[in-house]
Amino acid sequence: MNQVKTSSATGDTTVARQPRLTFAQAVLEAIRTEMQADSSIFYLGQDVGTFGGVMQGTQGLLEEFGPQRILETPISESSMTGLGLGASLLGCKPIVELSFGEFLPAAMNQLINQAPNLHYLSAGAVTPRAVIRTRMGDGPYGGHPQDYSVWFCHTPGIKVVMPATPSDAYGLMRAAIHDPAPVLFIESMSLSHGRREVVDLDAPALPIGPAAVARHGKDLTLVAYGSQLPPALRAADKAAEQGIDVEVIDLRSLLPWDEDTVIGSVRKTGRLLTVHEAWKAFGHGAEVIARVLEVLGPENRPVQVARVGARPVPIPTGPLRKLVLPSLDDILAAILRCTSAGAAAHHA
Repeated sequence: MNQVKTSSATGDTTVARQPRLTFAQAVLEAIRTEMQADSSIFYLGQDVGTFGGVMQGTQGLLEEFGPQRILETPISESSMTGLGLGASLLGCKPIVELSFGEFLPAAMNQLINQAPNLHYLSAGAVTPRAVIRTRMGDGPYGGHPQDYSVWFCHTPGIKVVMPATPSDAYGLMRAAIHDPAPVLFIESMSLSHGRREVVDLDAPALPIGPAAVARHGKDLTLVAYGSQLPPALRAADKAAEQGIDVEVIDLRSLLPWDEDTVIGSVRKTGRLLTVHEAWKAFGHGAEVIARVLEVLGPENRPVQVARVGARPVPIPTGPLRKLVLPSLDDILAAILRCTSAGAAAHHA
């Protein structure tokens, strides 16, 4: 495998420009690349130094950048987030790691009342420029599976991204670090150490906002993000065996999200299915569907819609979890319902 090698003695870096990386490695490489280029970037969180980070998320950073830029913090999410936001007002570019998304509520005042609002409350005099990195959802260790991502999509002033591929993780983390607004960067834990992908380290940072069409089709638009992109693509392939051509859109960014790409696709297909690991009720998928109907309704375009998401219970541990989270079978069944209902309405 191509590797990134750094000489601790000279600081020289030799980069294999298109290595095969896991999702977690791609995020780490994006952070390393930006820290090498900009000394105002520093990283703080729990166990991010000698331990190498949760799920090996910061391996090698302490050795390369030292304890002045890789800061170990106490177990206090509110304190570390407040520290990062305060430092950003003085010209620094912090990356604050809150190990798991279940711990975001412990820093809610900083994430909801401060990060999104300081720019507006100061009439533009200050802007907290910080990346909040966290992990959510089901994963190899089975812990901390609750997905609170949509909470933050309700708050103007903060951006929320959730990439699904190593290349997008690399590009969006770099974009998040450069963005003048606070960015919540969410990693789906089930993807962290999954399939490797060739990542172009010379590619420019991805813009936050635009979606990606992961599969083209004409019969139904399936909007997914994060952990649900792989099963969505597999479900689309299975639907194709039954003659149903599904277009799969990977949102990548949840706030802002790419209305134009989704609406353009639904204009073509007339059917919309949203899929996410977070709870179905009051989820991001509901917002996508509502916005699509607001736009296409006045155009007198009938649209068949459906949603797939987690059941309305706290995400359990052990064998019960698979009964709560969405599955490939759930997605395929929703595709079949949506297309059959649309066809029945068309022939009525």
